[in-house]
Amino acid sequence: MKNQFITDAKGRKIGVILPINHYNKMMEQLEELEDIRAYDEATKINEEAIPADHAFLEIESKRHDLRR
Repeated sequence: MKNQFITDAKGRKIGVILPINHYNKMMEQLEELEDIRAYDEATKINEEAIPADHAFLEIESKRHDLRR
């Protein structure tokens, strides 16, 4: 991968230019890492799981209460 650096007047690197395909791949990997971290956090909690449809109903109910 060939990167280009942006430098300031003193020659210090202050930015980088990446090929778009490398940037997109990096963003996909970051998203996947965030999902893994969220999963790990969720599995640390020792609460009983509830069905997704019940969770969505509870979320919508709380949103409705906040609008009042």
